[in-house]
Amino acid sequence: MAADAHSGLERKLGLFPATNIVIANMVGAGIFTTSGLLMAELGNPLVMLLLWVIGGLIALSGALCYGALGVLMPRAGGEYVFLSELYHPAVGFLSGWTSFVVGFSAPIAASAMGCSHYLGRAFPGFFAWAEGAGLSGPEAAGKVLSVGIILLFTVIHLRGIEFGARVQNVLTFGKVLLILALIAGGFFWGKGDPRHFGGGGGFLLDFGGWKTIGLSLMWIMFSYSGWNASTYIGSEIRSPGRNLPRSLLYGTGVVLLLYLGLNALFIYGISPERMSGVISVGGLAMGELFGRPVEIVASALISFALFSSLSAFIILGPRVYYAMADEGYFFRSVARIHPRFGVPGRAILLQSAIAILMVLSGTFDQVLTYMGFSLGIFPILTVLGLFRLKRMNRHRPNLTGLQFAPILYAGAAVFILVLAFLQRPVESSSAILTVLAGLPLFLFFKNRYPHRSTDR
Repeated sequence: MAADAHSGLERKLGLFPATNIVIANMVGAGIFTTSGLLMAELGNPLVMLLLWVIGGLIALSGALCYGALGVLMPRAGGEYVFLSELYHPAVGFLSGWTSFVVGFSAPIAASAMGCSHYLGRAFPGFFAWAEGAGLSGPEAAGKVLSVGIILLFTVIHLRGIEFGARVQNVLTFGKVLLILALIAGGFFWGKGDPRHFGGGGGFLLDFGGWKTIGLSLMWIMFSYSGWNASTYIGSEIRSPGRNLPRSLLYGTGVVLLLYLGLNALFIYGISPERMSGVISVGGLAMGELFGRPVEIVASALISFALFSSLSAFIILGPRVYYAMADEGYFFRSVARIHPRFGVPGRAILLQSAIAILMVLSGTFDQVLTYMGFSLGIFPILTVLGLFRLKRMNRHRPNLTGLQFAPILYAGAAVFILVLAFLQRPVESSSAILTVLAGLPLFLFFKNRYPHRSTDR
């Protein structure tokens, strides 16, 4: 089996598992929790659907840019590698630091808590039993269940990328089938109402309306986050010049179609007034379409679907920390590869520990805007880095549409962040401070460890 020349990781993954990881990383807690929040902000189903389309097109533009960079730099680490080579190791470190604190650990926590929330809807007796066993209430029982889910998938992915990828393939296949079954079953046999699409109030494109659009798109882009997933495992993808960009574009395209179908189903099944502000919108839609028994079954299945995205985050995040440590910009021990299973085991354990701390902190309902803003900063710098390739005497890959994609993505992303900041300045400022907090850490690691050159 071929190995990456600059790491101990082997190229074992083909197009199918790489695309699966992209899909699994994207389809997670966001799509099953944000639509009710979006309806509360927008109040108009058609505007909401239009923004989901716009978000998907932005994600496709970003995927095209990352695919081009992945062809040139097919190594584990994703944005960290790209930004380190395109700009400076400090910029790469800040992106890796943000991924460590926000980009992977927080979504792992959110996905685990989403799983426990849906399981609670499906099996309310568990929470009653847990409370009788000494836990202080449903919230404490949910935290215990969330921690257990994180530990389970941590153990799975400590056993190697091939074993983990097989589990990932099954989970992703099951998740896509579930979504397709929900969409087909809901539209063909559910008791929905097409008049819901024309419901809700009007939407004003005044300054307040534009700020709402910016915040809504940021939440939507959080749901689409993961369109760059396979770049984080570039060292483990066979024929990366062909398979890496295809996995990004195929995965993002599939998810765009799934999201549109699922949101159309939510609107068909739930009136705008009933949907507004509801977190567990998938369970509510099935209850409205088919009744309580189907709501229970669907809630259980959605909770298992969220296992797939949580699993993908546990695969991807440690490869970033591994790349940082391998370059000397993180603790050296994090770069150690397990001698038997060939995975960055300590990085996996470190990430899971952070995710568990987030679960126990109880910040699920506060973290969405914070995550969305944090994750929106570095992709802008990354896609604009394509314009630096000529100065570095490196030619862009010949991919259709690549000449327009960086401007489209960067322009839209800056628009979203500025408007979201104006709408939610506290959470956005917290995200900026989190990024800047990485600067003293970069200086610490730079002075403590010798560093490998990123000019490869």
